[in-house]
Amino acid sequence: MQKNFIEELRWRGMLNDMMPGTEEQLQKEITAAYIGFDPTASSLHIGNLATIMLLKHFQLCGHKPYALVGGATGMVGDPSGKAAERSFLSEETLRHNESCIKKQLEKFLDFDGGSNSAEIVNNYDWFKGISFLDFLREAGKYITINYMSAKDSVKKRLETGISFTEFSYQLLQGYDFYWLYKNKHVRLQMGGSDQWGNITTGTELIRRKESNNDEASEHRAFALTTPLVTKADGTKFGKSEGGNVWLDASMTSPFQFYQFWINCTDADCPRLLRVFTLYSKEEIETFEQQHAEAPHLRIMQKALAKDVTIRVHSQHDYEMAIAASDVLYGKGTLETLQRMDAATFTSVFEGVPQTIIKRTELENCPTVTDLLSTTTHNEIYPSKSEARRAIQGNAVGINKTKVTDANAQPDFVLLQNKYLLVSKGKKNHLILVE
Repeated sequence: MQKNFIEELRWRGMLNDMMPGTEEQLQKEITAAYIGFDPTASSLHIGNLATIMLLKHFQLCGHKPYALVGGATGMVGDPSGKAAERSFLSEETLRHNESCIKKQLEKFLDFDGGSNSAEIVNNYDWFKGISFLDFLREAGKYITINYMSAKDSVKKRLETGISFTEFSYQLLQGYDFYWLYKNKHVRLQMGGSDQWGNITTGTELIRRKESNNDEASEHRAFALTTPLVTKADGTKFGKSEGGNVWLDASMTSPFQFYQFWINCTDADCPRLLRVFTLYSKEEIETFEQQHAEAPHLRIMQKALAKDVTIRVHSQHDYEMAIAASDVLYGKGTLETLQRMDAATFTSVFEGVPQTIIKRTELENCPTVTDLLSTTTHNEIYPSKSEARRAIQGNAVGINKTKVTDANAQPDFVLLQNKYLLVSKGKKNHLILVE
């Protein structure tokens, strides 16, 4: 027996609002629904992941999900939640972003699942053939200025100024819903709570255009939104010190991605586990109970980081992130360092001070003290005496192995065939051997 989608959202805290009759429609038959993603960047971020999870649960409950990539609407820009006009992207950039986003969406949904297989559509495919005059007749005639101006996304911008381009965005999104309703039998549009106005413009357009259709009462269109994810203190969730947390590994490395989740607060974890993971209610409640009994073990954070990192990246990337965390914050060993792949190694030690030496210089260096303090690279230790004192004080490690003999000859395995990792107390320093 398939799970009840609305019930699933309720216990996960993922249901913000829905039109009357939505739950009855979903219980009556397999229903098609869509969520739109505008290609304003070459990657989706974890704010988008919350709505992707809506589609994921929708499909797991037996329904058919559509992901709409807004190749046309991306050329206009959604004013929702924005204080100022967006900058236009070139068509070349938009097409590149579309292709990247499609690849990402394919990681989360099942595109080979029979009757409820996921599909990706692009609204540029139907908008590119519509003339301005045709659009005015097809959509503009049915939605009044009064109706559009009453939407929060527009109302907030009327005082500061909004262009006709952004003002018309909700009409474009409304037409998307109408087109999918007519051509793909989509009955439901979903999105974040900030999209309620845009989504209901679609249901209104369908209602008005189909008012003479005898089947209209039988085949209504519906709207459903999920709350925007915020932290327990009410602030916006989804950004790190470097800005957005992206799903693309080249923009937010798997190690940085893992670290974002592992560093979430105890207060935020119960909600994040429900929204971003596929754990069951029983599993999440078990994590919460175990965490309450031993908070220092950070069981909720580890469960959260594991599930999301594996699904967004891979099992291998998750294991590399664990190894990297051990190196930086735990009891990592030389073996741990050697297990790390080049991408993880680079990500972990990004920004760590580096000293460059020649391979011959390393081979001819008489002692570890000389290696750490010669004039060509005395940024590690300014003098031999200081390097020797640090070694005698048990404060120096190379490749996670304590250096105990200041006069020992340097004989170390080169990490990635070119690095030595020097630990100065709690600080790290890399020696790059050329």
